[in-house]
Amino acid sequence: MNDQARRAQFGAHLASLRRDAGLSQRSLALRLCAVAGITTLTRNEVSRWERGGRIPDAWLPPLAQVLGVPLHELEQAAAYARGDTHAALPGVAATLADLLPDGDAVEPLAAPCGRRIGATTVEGLAARVHGLRLADDVLYGGDLIAPAFRELRAAVRLYRESEHSEETGRGLLVQIGELGQIAGWIASDAGCGEDAERAYRLGISAARQAGDAVLVAQLAGSLGYHLSNGGREREGLELANAAVVEAGPDAPAATRALFLDRVAWAHTRAGEAQPALRALGEAHAALDATDGPPAPSWAYWVRREELEVMDARVFTELRRPLRAVPLLQDVLGRYDATHAREVALYRSWLAVALADANEPEQAAEEARRVIDTSGDLPSERTAERARTVLRRLKEYKDVPEAREVLADHGHLLLA
Repeated sequence: MNDQARRAQFGAHLASLRRDAGLSQRSLALRLCAVAGITTLTRNEVSRWERGGRIPDAWLPPLAQVLGVPLHELEQAAAYARGDTHAALPGVAATLADLLPDGDAVEPLAAPCGRRIGATTVEGLAARVHGLRLADDVLYGGDLIAPAFRELRAAVRLYRESEHSEETGRGLLVQIGELGQIAGWIASDAGCGEDAERAYRLGISAARQAGDAVLVAQLAGSLGYHLSNGGREREGLELANAAVVEAGPDAPAATRALFLDRVAWAHTRAGEAQPALRALGEAHAALDATDGPPAPSWAYWVRREELEVMDARVFTELRRPLRAVPLLQDVLGRYDATHAREVALYRSWLAVALADANEPEQAAEEARRVIDTSGDLPSERTAERARTVLRRLKEYKDVPEAREVLADHGHLLLA
């Protein structure tokens, strides 16, 4: 794991401790100033700590006092963030190295042995997996990374250490695959990219052994999306296309639409406009299909408005704001406001599209909404999108509205 990922994990851990104490970033800064007897610490500096931009070494004793945690735990966490291989991060899951077989990550998992389990155990695990997916709709990577990886480790251990029928074993492998997907998504949201990739690859291994081609495609497409967004565009595109092939033409309509949407995004990130637009059209056509098998439970969120958001993201990335802005405004007018992360993300695309349309005043208004919505969220996705919007507004720094937003929130670019 690289240094930035360690600092991001430390920041997520610190943010979790703050929320457990019932404090906002501003109130934490005020209490720390009172304990230390100074007045120079601001909410912006607390935000920088929680985004992994800085380690608050000198502030560890006051933090321990205000947050009500042992000082040695914070010191150990800070050592972990600085790259000490002998330190651990309390409350945050370790990487998946202990779960993966030596060598190739898609080698079969070890043969089971131990207590016998049956379908009831698989059903209970499936319910917890779906509960974790639903939690991700309203919570964020920093909140969920520990329970997600704990569930994943426990599921792998259950498969390896229990006795079960072939059917039960396949059911366990399917749930490990689904857990690998949601744990990878959560780790990516928490800014832990290497952990995300490991989780996705473990999930692919399990789904392949289970013979679930659609789930393999879901994991491969998720990993491709992760790589496309992380600067590995060609690898991401290869995986996105492979997912469509793996699932096949008879895959459930919602899943095929999802996989084609990821192809569109991968082409967009690779700078290939026409293939991206073709894939968008194919995704809509796939979702319109009325025949075929029912969608798996993990595809519950794939619907028309989600495809429209991807349309708008592609149009924005391709600098076609006249197509992006109306779509985003329409979707945001109908979107569930309890999904704060998604609302912040979609508004960030709207802000960029408005800037591209030479509407800096409206772009600045949307940028402020993005930051107000996402400021305290333990989500690296929203943090990075906020930085993207601020960088775009710098091109309009002579416009008063944009200049005010940059003056209030420009420090986020230093995180």
